[in-house]
Amino acid sequence: MRLHVATEDEIRRGETADVYFRRIRKVLEEEGLADTEVVAEISTRSLPEGWEWGVLCGVEEALALLEGRDVTVYAMDEGEVFRPGQPVMRIEGPYVEFCELETALIGCLAKATGIATKAARCKVAAGGKPVYSFGIRRQHPAIAPMVDRAAYVGGCDGVSGIKGAELIGERPVGTMPHAFVLVFGDQRKAWRAFDEHVPEDVPRIALVDTMYDEVEEALMAAEELRERLDGVRLDTPSSRRGDMAEIVREVRWELDLRGYEHVKIMVSGGLDEGEIRRLAEVGADAFGVGTAISDAPAVDFAMDLVEIEGEPRSKRGKLSGAKQVWRCPNCLDDVVLPRGKEPSPCPECGSEREPLLRKFVEEGEVVREPKSPKEARRHVLETVGELEGLDLTE
Repeated sequence: MRLHVATEDEIRRGETADVYFRRIRKVLEEEGLADTEVVAEISTRSLPEGWEWGVLCGVEEALALLEGRDVTVYAMDEGEVFRPGQPVMRIEGPYVEFCELETALIGCLAKATGIATKAARCKVAAGGKPVYSFGIRRQHPAIAPMVDRAAYVGGCDGVSGIKGAELIGERPVGTMPHAFVLVFGDQRKAWRAFDEHVPEDVPRIALVDTMYDEVEEALMAAEELRERLDGVRLDTPSSRRGDMAEIVREVRWELDLRGYEHVKIMVSGGLDEGEIRRLAEVGADAFGVGTAISDAPAVDFAMDLVEIEGEPRSKRGKLSGAKQVWRCPNCLDDVVLPRGKEPSPCPECGSEREPLLRKFVEEGEVVREPKSPKEARRHVLETVGELEGLDLTE
């Protein structure tokens, strides 16, 4: 192996599983317990960094692993907003049918959900202004498409990766690297060449912090490209940055003063929620976010058996019995109840609650397709916007 990655077939065969699942499967088969029917639930008790809600992502991959197995699967949909303690997926069937897939199933959901949630939080911090995912260089290239897809589902307005953009049915986005300007040795020549050769439908965003002061280069770019310049990007390294909010204020002031109000300001490099919020308030128009999104903490999902042969049974600390999550579509208030128990109407608005765990796979056959990345993203922006009191929809 030149690249240290597992193939799709190897993952499906359970070759990325923790070894004890393979061992106990053999024991169960030898003891005549291979047909034992169980109900397993995937959930988390807590979310990273005090997050109050998460954005579920990775459902499509998880369902692909379970397709063709003798199991029935209920799940929240791709892009659904969930809270700690709620089951996000339920699997019913013989335990040996899916025990070796537990590692992969949790892995598919844990990292993608962390990335999608962080992307949504960055979008909230930006107050709905554009946020782009620029972080695939911080992860192994084998999972670059997953990183971009999860970031988009969580609310990012675009992704930089070629394969990731293809996966979500969008065009990749990006400006220009410092290396491009350095090769020319002259900012103006670099910007002119970019404008001359890059397709017309690509926004003219000039990188303006390579060799001179940000304000000076921003004005140079505006003078060079004038009405053709869509925006400038500030990617100043921390060693030279100073107060980034003051730099944004100054660039905005000087551009406006000279009649370049149409030129947007994009900021990238080391951004997280707090910095995004601060810069959005002083005039930054868009954000390229890398490590904060792509290296977001994974959500600590676990899979637990809650029923054995129809009998409620679970380990200590877990609530036994299959469950359903019910949500008020207006107040977004949730209740978790035993399967089969109908909820009361929402006490706040009187609306009937809707089930969030829906059947996606029945005895190995897919009976419902998860939301597409675009549909999931739209749902995330609507739901998170309601929770945070913001209009995040476009």
